[in-house]
Amino acid sequence: MSLAPPDLVLVRYGELALKGGNRRNFERQLARNIKDVVRPIASSVVRREHGRLVVVPARRVEQVARRVSEVFGVKSASLAWSVEANAEAITQLSRELLNDALSDVPESRTVTFRVRVKRADKNFPVQSNALERQVADAILPGPERVTVKLKDPELELGIDIRQEGTYIFLARLRGPGGLPVGTQGRALCLLSGGIDSPVAAWLTMRRGCQLGFVSFHSYPYIGEASKKKVADLARRLGRWQRRAALYVVPFTEIQVAIRDAAPESYRTVLYRRMMQRIASELAEQQGYQALVTGECLGQVASQTLENIACIGAAADLPVLRPLLGHDKEDTIAIAREIGTFEISCIPQPDCCTVFQPSRPIIKGRIDECERAEALMDVGGLVRRAIDGIETIALEGE
Repeated sequence: MSLAPPDLVLVRYGELALKGGNRRNFERQLARNIKDVVRPIASSVVRREHGRLVVVPARRVEQVARRVSEVFGVKSASLAWSVEANAEAITQLSRELLNDALSDVPESRTVTFRVRVKRADKNFPVQSNALERQVADAILPGPERVTVKLKDPELELGIDIRQEGTYIFLARLRGPGGLPVGTQGRALCLLSGGIDSPVAAWLTMRRGCQLGFVSFHSYPYIGEASKKKVADLARRLGRWQRRAALYVVPFTEIQVAIRDAAPESYRTVLYRRMMQRIASELAEQQGYQALVTGECLGQVASQTLENIACIGAAADLPVLRPLLGHDKEDTIAIAREIGTFEISCIPQPDCCTVFQPSRPIIKGRIDECERAEALMDVGGLVRRAIDGIETIALEGE
């Protein structure tokens, strides 16, 4: 008799369990986020059980499990089979699961294995250790096929006995951890086509922050392909936050004004100060509480401590810099893992390459920035840029 397909997904979370009196709010948000991301796959019931979420899809259970494992706040997810809460039924299903798993393994190879029982329902008559031994003794086919290994076995059969139900599973899909998106407010990420800012966005979302994205476009110096690249990055990030807005700011007039009025060496710093001003005003209009950038200390000339101070002084909101202490190799590794690296490597210039200085300032001074800006109509430039914003509503991948 063939093994019946799994009927549900067990969802575990780590950090949420430490939230004390706020834990229920975090669990509710995680349940909402899971229901939202799996809706295009299958209608599903998501119910909260003590220390777990259980997702019961109408169909496509395996696809739902993979999608659930990408939701921030999820530590791991397992395809699971529900079973009657008695030792005989548990043993029978456990035997079927092990036999099914072994059918994919050559008979000449021995597999390491263990049974792990979590008995949250203390009314169940058999204690955890005793049930582990009982099930193992009943289902192990012999040492030529399976040997018991309690630490890091190839196969681990999990039995979860709870008041709400009894579940059996074989594998855990690793989740991204963190906190559910939407539990830590809203922020606006300055998103370029580079490697760093998408990773900064991902790390901020992983801490529970819901993001919008703002990008700066310098037509005709920068073409439409550059705008599409940024939108593709934002859509890729939608694997972890399904919906977001991308605000595309016309930036050419500002760059021309800076080119004509400011010392060449200060151009990039002044570009970024104007970006901070525009992003701050846009964020306040749209209800975002902070800005997010991909700045990394000392990585490029504009990211020295002095220049970061000059740039940040123009913002009216807190600026989050999750990559500040990362090595580039760290950032690239995350970009590869989350799928933004290949998009970021598409050769398209961004607006900061327009009128790029040959020798950028390394240790900028705020008073020098303000002296240059006094020669420009900063308020008018910011207002016209905001009036010209193009808003793109994004759905994640």
